[in-house]
Amino acid sequence: MTIYLAGKISGDPEYRAKFEDAAQMLRGMGFQVLNPAELPQGWKPKDYMRVCLPMLLAADCATFLPDWTDSRGARIERALAKYCGVPILEWDEDELGRFEAEDLLDG
Repeated sequence: MTIYLAGKISGDPEYRAKFEDAAQMLRGMGFQVLNPAELPQGWKPKDYMRVCLPMLLAADCATFLPDWTDSRGARIERALAKYCGVPILEWDEDELGRFEAEDLLDG
């Protein structure tokens, strides 16, 4: 099962480490992770969105890091996920740890 990982990137100098930690946690749960923080640096925000939105739509579900509300791009991604019916797994490390990728197929 593939999960799209979203959160604040612009203006966060530690975003790569933050996203990598989250991606490793999700991979440990059995997800394949689409991680926008692995894209090349130096693009304009609109160019990232041109790549990230199809990644989101290709995923089986999405999760949003706690700072997602501070990101214009992540707010757009969340609205698109809701509009297109991409299931959202809320990011709560205590709760998230109880899920297995297969559980989402049943829910």
